[in-house]
Amino acid sequence: MSEIDATFNPFETNLDLKKTLNCLKNATKSVDDGEIFLERSQNENFLFDNNKLKQSSFNSKEGFGIRAVKGERTAYSHSSKISNEKIRNASKSISFSKKESDTFMKDNINPTENAKRIYTDENPFSNIVLSSKIELLKKIDEYARQSDEKIKQVSVSLNASMQEIVILRPTEEIIKDIRPMVRINISIIVEENGRRESGSSGGGGRFNLKEIMKEKIWKNHVNEAIRIANVNLKAKPSPAGVMDIVLGPGWPGVMLHEAVGHGLEGDFNRKKVSAFSNMIGKKVASDNVTVIDDGTIQDKRGSLTFDDEGSPSKRNILIENGILVNYMQDRQNARLMNTNSTGNGRRQSFAHPPMPRMTNTFMSSGKEDPKNLLSDLKDGIYAVGFSGGQVDITNGKFVFSCTEAYRVENGNILYPVKGATLIGDGPNAMKKIHGIGNDLRLDPGIGNCGKAGQWVPVGVGQPTIYLSGITIGGRSS
Repeated sequence: MSEIDATFNPFETNLDLKKTLNCLKNATKSVDDGEIFLERSQNENFLFDNNKLKQSSFNSKEGFGIRAVKGERTAYSHSSKISNEKIRNASKSISFSKKESDTFMKDNINPTENAKRIYTDENPFSNIVLSSKIELLKKIDEYARQSDEKIKQVSVSLNASMQEIVILRPTEEIIKDIRPMVRINISIIVEENGRRESGSSGGGGRFNLKEIMKEKIWKNHVNEAIRIANVNLKAKPSPAGVMDIVLGPGWPGVMLHEAVGHGLEGDFNRKKVSAFSNMIGKKVASDNVTVIDDGTIQDKRGSLTFDDEGSPSKRNILIENGILVNYMQDRQNARLMNTNSTGNGRRQSFAHPPMPRMTNTFMSSGKEDPKNLLSDLKDGIYAVGFSGGQVDITNGKFVFSCTEAYRVENGNILYPVKGATLIGDGPNAMKKIHGIGNDLRLDPGIGNCGKAGQWVPVGVGQPTIYLSGITIGGRSS
């Protein structure tokens, strides 16, 4: 777009495009890269707990961040007020000293080429009155309590947000995106014979709030939360030791995200602190393993039309048939590693500079019947759900807690177990995958990822997989 584009002025701030571009160009002289990232966001939250509306909030904010990149160095300044004066002052504060070149370094990325819009630009909470949302929360609570007499507490959270962004580059490209996001989560506590257990279920994505307000959707989440809570009521302490495990499809892919995905982000590999550094072209997993990061999946939580640097999102194969073929890159790390951005430059907000981050990361489907994988499990654990985990990026070592898991012998599920943790390291675990089901599933839209103090929404997924020789923490055998 040209600098006389009359459609600029994104947030009714009367921002002068020509002056803004001049500030950016002056700040990015003699550097490798830079941009201005402008953002306006709105967020609406509800929490209905213990038969009461405990929280209701609506927040809006706007601001900008301006960045200059030279080699490995980054200068960044931001403000929560958008004006020509603030941008001018911020641009002066990030200027590097001039040297030989006075030309902004272009790359071969066309931000508008092959970009497909993958979500609606409709305000996710528009045309839905407040009373309808509160009435829905009450209805969910009533339905849950009527479904099981053992229920002692019901908690329902509802969230909707919209992020509008505009990215300006010194080469006068203008990239715009409107990003909706909604999520519902239902938590249940049940009690039987003095024992209390919990279960939860939720989902969401980049679509309108009315989609998750549909009766079929929220009832499925209520029923699933009750099911998990009742499973946990019957759970016995998990055994401990080295044994084979089968991981269920969908959300268990969070282990892949943490134990492997972070290690494939470009900055960790450029700095050679990842367990996967210098491993491109080498075997890092079993032959049947293919891992993909795909930011182009319609409506998914981790999807983006453009990343936060303005590069189009892509479907990136990271590991193909066991061979490491690619890292996830933002523009800075791609330049320093002599490659191209993969559309993985992400930031939490205008107050943060971008870095390589995952979008929707998953293992591709295999050819085996999931039932056969479970029947092959002679002595081990069938893990269906996970909560939090810890991972050391430098060696891939991980610890993950199971929220739903079962003891299995000779292919038969004996009973649910409680307190099971999976302990190992990503590179070795990837080589212990002996079977991959044909039932790839992505998570229902609940993932958040933290890195360097920044949180972004992500998606995870996998089919059913069989791993051998994984350490299970639990009760000593």
